Order: sequence, then C-alpha cells, then structure tokens
Amino acid sequence: MNLLGHQRPSAEEHAQLMQELGPLPLSGVAWPKWIKALACAVLVFIGVQIAITAAGPVGQNISPMVAGSIMLCFVGLVVLARYMLVSVTSITHEGIRQTWLGRREVDWQDITFAKFVPLLASKRLICFTSRGRPVVFQAGTQELQIAFARIALVYRRRR
Repeated sequence: MNLLGHQRPSAEEHAQLMQELGPLPLSGVAWPKWIKALACAVLVFIGVQIAITAAGPVGQNISPMVAGSIMLCFVGLVVLARYMLVSVTSITHEGIRQTWLGRREVDWQDITFAKFVPLLASKRLICFTSRGRPVVFQAGTQELQIAFARIALVYRRRR
C-alpha cells in the first residue's frame, strides 16, 4: 500500500513514454548558454572587484581571516560555475542522470512523482522518490525541456 497516495505509471504508460521521448539516450547541456555567460560575467566582475580592493588602500586594512574567507568563497563560486559550464543531463532507458558535484541520478522505478518547473533561468524536472529527498534536474536544450514536460505528465500525482 502506498501511504503517500502516489501511484506509478503502468508498464504500458512507461513504454509509451520511452517511445515518445524518441531515440534514447537523449542528452544535452543542463544550463542554457545565456545563464553560463551570465555566471562567467558575474565571476569576472567579482574577481575584478576583489583585485581592485586588494590592491587599494582598503585592502591593507582587511584582516587575513576575512581575506581568506572571501577567497575561499570565490573559489567555491568558481567551482560551481565550472560545473554549470560542463554539466550534461541525460535521459536513458535506465533513468535520468546529470553530471554535477555529487550524485544526481534517479532510476525510473524510483520515481513516484515528477513535476516540471519552467522557470525563466532554468527549466527543471523535480523527481520525487520513495527513498528520500527529491532530485532536481536542469534542462538547457529545448529537446530536454520537452522531454521533461512529457515525463511530468506521465508521472503526475495520482490518487
């Protein structure tokens, strides 16, 4: 008995979804080009501001602990931006995967509910699983966005 009130699609519905998605694997960038460009521009702006401040008279008065904290945060932003630039989302017969800092994957049999969230900056598919936290995937291409919408329709909430 499913306590959450979610019912997975039947085998026929899942097979029809796989057919509608087209030839699998379907892969594409996770983030749109304009988001990647904006992230790089923001990083350059922050880096320039850090350099200007460090080279000026104000930089002489900053404690080493504060300067180290700022640099650590900047390095963290660089790492996140790097993963944004190279991240790829793939839809396969086994499930959905996205390259990221940590494990971001879900198998079809683990999905209990999926929701497509078409935000301005990123089109997302939120996959709710029976084992824990939801897994969020980004789609940077129109093909992935269409596939996410189809997946959400099949894995919509049922009672």
